[in-house]
Amino acid sequence: MRIPQLRMESSFMQIGLQTEQPVQRIEQPKAIIEMEQPKAIVEMETTPATLTIDQSQALAEQNRKPILEVVRDTATLGKQSVLEGTGRRAQEGRELMEIEKGGNPIITQAVEHSKRPEKQLAIGWIPSHGSVKIHYEPAKVDIRVTPQKPIIEAIPQKPIHDYTPGNVSVYIRQWNSLKIEVVHLFDESV
Repeated sequence: MRIPQLRMESSFMQIGLQTEQPVQRIEQPKAIIEMEQPKAIVEMETTPATLTIDQSQALAEQNRKPILEVVRDTATLGKQSVLEGTGRRAQEGRELMEIEKGGNPIITQAVEHSKRPEKQLAIGWIPSHGSVKIHYEPAKVDIRVTPQKPIIEAIPQKPIHDYTPGNVSVYIRQWNSLKIEVVHLFDESV
């Protein structure tokens, strides 16, 4: 004989959570900077150097011409050298200007300029010690520097901040239930 039974089957309610993560974006733009560096103020005062050479005693010991004659002769020789040099340069310029007429004036002039007169070794009269008097005063330079401060202008930029908050949604994943069943209430043979 079977005894009637009650069978109960239940399930609990289940809650589900759906989460959306928050999104945050922060950006910091660079500051706008304008810089200018004025030049320093520099003031210079120079006292030129002086060099005095007195060789009158050496020339007197050598029995040479008076200084005014030497200066005059040297000036004449210098003037003549300048005129010769000017004439030579004019001639060379003319040759270069007329290069289309043939020849190779560049090479020819280079060879002429590369030749140096041979030096002659000769022992001449040597003046007595101390006969040439030299006096030198070095130059004096006074430098004053006034520095200038830089001009800096900075414009700060505010940060860009975007924020999307997160969200949590609650939903019912499974409803609660109760199932009741009566078993063996009636005999199966009936």
